[in-house]
Amino acid sequence: MNLDARSNKILEELMMNPGITSKDIEKKYDLTRRKLGYSFDKINDWLISKNLPAIERTRQGQFIIDETIFTKMNNDHTGEPAELEILSEKQRVYTIIMMLLSNEELSLNHFTSELDVSKNTVLRDLKRAQDYVADYDLTIRYSRRLGYVMEGKEFLVRKLLIHVTYKILELKNGARRLRGLAGIKEAEINELKKRITKVENKLNLKFTDEKIETMPYTLTLVLQRIKNGQKITSFYIKYEELSDTKEYLATEEILYDFDDIPMEERLFITLHLLTTNVYWSEYLTEEAIPNLLQALDDMLRLFEKSACVFLQDREQLLNKLLLHVKPAYYRIKYHLTEINHVQDSVSKEFLALHHLVQKSTQPLAALIGMRIPESETTYLTMLIGGWLTRQGDSLQEKVKAIVVCPKGVSVSRLMFSELRELFPEFVFLDSLSVREFQTYTFDYDIVFSPMSLETDKKLFIANSFLEREEKHRLRKQVMLELHGYIPFDINVDDLIAIVKNHAAIENEQELSNELFRYINRDDTAAVKKQPADSPAINLSDLLTPNTITRKQSAATWEQAIQTASKPLIESGCIKQEYVDAMINNYDRDPYIVIGPHIAIPHAAPDEGVNEVSMSLLQLEEGVSFTEDYSINVVIVIAAVDKQQHLKALMQLMKLAGTEKDRNALVHAASAKEIYAVIKNYSHD
Repeated sequence: MNLDARSNKILEELMMNPGITSKDIEKKYDLTRRKLGYSFDKINDWLISKNLPAIERTRQGQFIIDETIFTKMNNDHTGEPAELEILSEKQRVYTIIMMLLSNEELSLNHFTSELDVSKNTVLRDLKRAQDYVADYDLTIRYSRRLGYVMEGKEFLVRKLLIHVTYKILELKNGARRLRGLAGIKEAEINELKKRITKVENKLNLKFTDEKIETMPYTLTLVLQRIKNGQKITSFYIKYEELSDTKEYLATEEILYDFDDIPMEERLFITLHLLTTNVYWSEYLTEEAIPNLLQALDDMLRLFEKSACVFLQDREQLLNKLLLHVKPAYYRIKYHLTEINHVQDSVSKEFLALHHLVQKSTQPLAALIGMRIPESETTYLTMLIGGWLTRQGDSLQEKVKAIVVCPKGVSVSRLMFSELRELFPEFVFLDSLSVREFQTYTFDYDIVFSPMSLETDKKLFIANSFLEREEKHRLRKQVMLELHGYIPFDINVDDLIAIVKNHAAIENEQELSNELFRYINRDDTAAVKKQPADSPAINLSDLLTPNTITRKQSAATWEQAIQTASKPLIESGCIKQEYVDAMINNYDRDPYIVIGPHIAIPHAAPDEGVNEVSMSLLQLEEGVSFTEDYSINVVIVIAAVDKQQHLKALMQLMKLAGTEKDRNALVHAASAKEIYAVIKNYSHD
């Protein structure tokens, strides 16, 4: 990530004169408060990407700069401006593309004249330009009659146009250069800027400075293409999704005196407004995109679980994410994200964080209906990474672990899940096969595996199925080797006594209660002895002939869950809301399929479980679960906590991992035969 010229100058000013105030900088560089604020945010994003602390700004407009910034900047200042006096190879390619998008009947002489280079250089640049536009499914073709022309679907041309406009405006004197290349009058740009400012007021938001600069040019170039007959003819934008938005009304306001603009083009310009980044919005709601806030909240919860962190000021972070993700939603849905040209690559320090953010975007992907592109995930990583840095958390300081298991997906997933619960303070990056481990690229500290592996990192041998005593032994072994101590139960009274020695306690009882809640905040945070009145339950205790159902088929996966759950609802073990929760959440759970033809739908204990229980549905004809699986055995698991059902679950996983008995379960001719298979795995 490089700083733009303005932000670079401001940072250099702060390094040379840290006592300067905001007003002094605004006056010296002729900046508005808004422009300074935007550059200040860019500087802090850049500092965070370099693993440096952000610069704070007081209400009086003074700056607080950590001394590590001065040390680092004096030795290695790489925030070089993007603008260059002489065009680089890439910048020549952008110029050629813009000429092709804005002009007709271009010859080799036009390019040599504009770029001031030889014909051979232009020919090489044209080849590079062809490679560049190929990512957009476009081609550059030459004919004697028309010269060089760009060919392809107009929607894809527009996507390229938006991207290259931004790139050219980054150049030194980029706006003047773009006006010359495309024959744009400055008066046109100024008029559109006025109209866009009115639109900001109408929408009660502020676009980022970059977008304010680029939008008038983008709109002008789009309108030029429409005037020249290069229109979007068939378009998959949903009229009803966009026509009710405030952005559509804003488009109408921008184009109030433009004649003959087809509906498809008005929708495209509306989409351009919807996909434009904003840095402030007075009325930030999710009216236009139902369930977006819930999807973001689910994403953060998955991230917190994976990264072993607690995100502070959650509501504030959610609002910040909503501000970014609302335009990203439309970019992703309508394929307007950048193609293989991520503006801000992830630094080495943020690679593990980026990996965990990527794995947590599933709820957002489910809402949009497609995977989140790399470029959008990168921005989410920077945002969440900045938030963690602000609250003093660092993934670098946490122990990062991987699990390597050669025994198949179902056993590997169970091992991963068990170890993550056993070591809640560790970040578990991935569960890998031996072959995947040999080519694994992320940085990690320790490896858990049931077999010996060749690695220079700490390796802990652990059985695929861990009994209670083994867990206790393994946790002691790992903690002793990593930290030099053996973990033991923390006594709240002892902590209170220590605090009393060093501080006055205003409310001892409340402090004691809070410490107790904190220490015991996660039932899975330590290896606990099972209470005497809650003995371990075997699989055959839960899956009995009364809870086993056989059917010819099920029309849908949802119907299969309903049928499988019926015995538990009738016995009062679960409520209908638990069934609804399983149906709503099934596509977000990567652990639901535990082996070929076998799945275990489940939900959280607080979503309608009265008693720990299981039920089984066998289908002669498999039911489709997503596009990847056909399921014949559906086993509903209803847990009241994270302990009582574990023994039965481990026995079930062993069964699912044994091909002979798994097939016996799938092809059994009666509930009695199914129960006989289950009993073989139900012993201590």
